[in-house]
Amino acid sequence: MNAAQKTIMNANLFFRLFEGLDDPSRLAIETADGQHISYGDLMARAGQTANVLVSRGVKPGDRVAAQTEKSVAGLVLYLATIRAGAVYLPLNTAYTLNELEYFIGDAEPSLVVCDPAKAEGIGAIAARIGAAVETLDANGQGSLTQAAATVTAEFETIDRADDDLAAILYTSGTTGRSKGAMLTHDNLASNSLSLVDYWRFTDKDVLIHALPIYHTHGLFVASNVTLFARASMIFLPKFDPDLIIKLMARATVMMGVPTFYTRLLQSPALTKESTKHMRLFVSGSAPLLAVTHREWLARTGHAVLERYGMTETNMNTSNPYDGDRVPGAVGHALPGVTVRVTDPETGKPLGPEDIGMIEVKGPNVFKGYWRMPEKTKAEFRDDGFFITGDLGKIDAKGYVHILGRGKDLVISGGFNVYPKEIESEIDAMPGVIESAVIGVPHADFGEGVTAVLVCDKGAAVDEASVLKALDGRLAKFKMPKRVIVVEELPRNAMGKVQKNILRDTYAKIYAK
Repeated sequence: MNAAQKTIMNANLFFRLFEGLDDPSRLAIETADGQHISYGDLMARAGQTANVLVSRGVKPGDRVAAQTEKSVAGLVLYLATIRAGAVYLPLNTAYTLNELEYFIGDAEPSLVVCDPAKAEGIGAIAARIGAAVETLDANGQGSLTQAAATVTAEFETIDRADDDLAAILYTSGTTGRSKGAMLTHDNLASNSLSLVDYWRFTDKDVLIHALPIYHTHGLFVASNVTLFARASMIFLPKFDPDLIIKLMARATVMMGVPTFYTRLLQSPALTKESTKHMRLFVSGSAPLLAVTHREWLARTGHAVLERYGMTETNMNTSNPYDGDRVPGAVGHALPGVTVRVTDPETGKPLGPEDIGMIEVKGPNVFKGYWRMPEKTKAEFRDDGFFITGDLGKIDAKGYVHILGRGKDLVISGGFNVYPKEIESEIDAMPGVIESAVIGVPHADFGEGVTAVLVCDKGAAVDEASVLKALDGRLAKFKMPKRVIVVEELPRNAMGKVQKNILRDTYAKIYAK
């Protein structure tokens, strides 16, 4: 095989990310403590780490699990894993040993990388499947980087095909057993290249990267898009509102979850002046309230670009770069992606404005669930569409609207109640910060519509005032049977409201 044929045939994501790099000295990453890492540095570190992985017995197709705090070395581990032809398995840093036992036992990685403080407990789990263990702390130091510092940076990127696995990401598992979504090299590359074009990324862009890197948003969207564009990122260990506002003076893009935007809005330093150097604010991983969208636009002059993705599919839709970014909508299907809405019972496609199950098809859609062929088969239609589990609609202008998870649908008195519709009404009330509508067991109605809300301190909001405000705005069967005011809603690491916890908490509220 000659060099030209090799270039065409190697679909390895790492190869595609760094192919044709014309200036290795170009800045790739700047850290909070002032380190500057070039594209050439990044390639070299990935080569060294890939050599360590191979020396520890990692072979193409093997899984490499990582539960580490965010660091440049952690990002390098991801790049090195795919460069070596292995499969990257990022694990949420909040997972307990009990939870890790399931993930490690299910994925059977040949190597586990963890914080030194957790090495003993994780080592015992890894030993049961014969996996090696290396360490990496929050500062990017540990046995992995110590070993990498002593080996050559030369490493020939392993050939991979489009359909070979690059990563396995476990779903959050709010209902039932967590499933490992298998993502291929082409799933990740095609989606990132599509976003580079759709969001107008260039080598002049500077991304504020404050997201975790154990999740699709921070690992694949933020990092891969930046690298494909030959842009640079300011790599922050965590979300720091004051620092981020200061950094906006020399950055161009920020990707965040809704919590980022609500917390930044609390700072008087957020103004049109402080954001004038920025060209794009992206939000995802959880729904952005329409009121937050409008307040951000009023304060900064920027309309947040909301998009819709999943662990299993990467990004499916996006509000346009040019054109209306509609509050409460997640935009149009990305190029090459098809989105449709179907009847949840029959699977029959529905028309504009009809509410149903969102299904997607495209090169972004995952290969299936790890070692769960029956579950995989059940989640795909015969024509290849993936059933997302999200309820929504496509409006007359082609904008997709997410109205909640299928499991969040409330069936009260035989009628379907879509929580998002009620939440939108409640969220618009003065004094209300946000709400979550759930269904809990009710002797007469099957499920009772229940609203749980967070209010401004001192706001005169209670059950009676909310029900009075909703009267006449909602059909009687949609009206909450109870309204509960709380200090905060339970959320997972990505800021999504955990309605399963709310359902458990208030499960007996209607018990007689």
